[in-house]
Amino acid sequence: MSTRPSLEIAVRASAVLGEGPTWDAAAQRLIWVDILSSRVHTYDPATGRRTTLGTEQHVGAAKPRAGGGLVVNLRDGIGVYGADGGFDWLLREAVPGRRGNDAAVAPDGSLWAGTMRYDEGAGGGTLSRIGSDGSRTEFLPAVTVSNGIGWSPDGRLMYYIDTPTRRIDVFDVPDAPDVADPDGPVVSGRRPFAEVEEGAGFPDGLCVDADGAVWVALWDGAAIRRYAPDGTLDRVVELPFRRPTACAFGGADLTDLYLTSARVGLGASAPPLAGSLLVIPGVGQGLAQPAFGG
Repeated sequence: MSTRPSLEIAVRASAVLGEGPTWDAAAQRLIWVDILSSRVHTYDPATGRRTTLGTEQHVGAAKPRAGGGLVVNLRDGIGVYGADGGFDWLLREAVPGRRGNDAAVAPDGSLWAGTMRYDEGAGGGTLSRIGSDGSRTEFLPAVTVSNGIGWSPDGRLMYYIDTPTRRIDVFDVPDAPDVADPDGPVVSGRRPFAEVEEGAGFPDGLCVDADGAVWVALWDGAAIRRYAPDGTLDRVVELPFRRPTACAFGGADLTDLYLTSARVGLGASAPPLAGSLLVIPGVGQGLAQPAFGG
């Protein structure tokens, strides 16, 4: 069950809090963020080309938009960058002491965006659905560290992590939502999917593969775990750094698993790879990710 596969450095970096890897299929590049450095990075594995975009606020996540550009989950709300680099607020709602954290695009093109308090105060965060027009529906009003979000291959299940619970939860998504409903499909039936035992780290970012298995990065656990569709732990990938933060499949055939990592809180004890973007080639088969419809 436990393996040490070939781990390669995609981008050697010293990100304070690297997060949110996302494969941009249209541009054939990997997007990731350094939250506390307020930077959005891209990496093209075919050419090695890299770009960096500085944001005016801490940026929890960045995802591609259907018409080009990016949607970003910032400290004070949701912003969009156009294909020309111009910025606009889509939804601005500043709450003192709170910032945006992980986010993901649903099969219907909506953005599910989480927030958390800087001091990680219990119940100080939220999980909301953001429509393409900037409308917001608050789905979970009292989470602590809103993190990984993903959907099963058929779109019928949504997975979610509130990190301090040590759980990966799962919700039901209707197979025939009312497309005229501006709030989108009603997600319900929250229940535990898998639980990370004490001492093994805390679940952070996640992704779902083509088999419906859920891959989860374990903060302070120096590992990535794969849970089968029934919630059974079936693989542990050991890592040479303590704080992996999130994972995503990428590459032309979606078979390479990209991992972000963090140096925050480690000081001089941070290992050399902490803060870099890593990749495990050929580890599985990922799913194509939709772009934000706004």
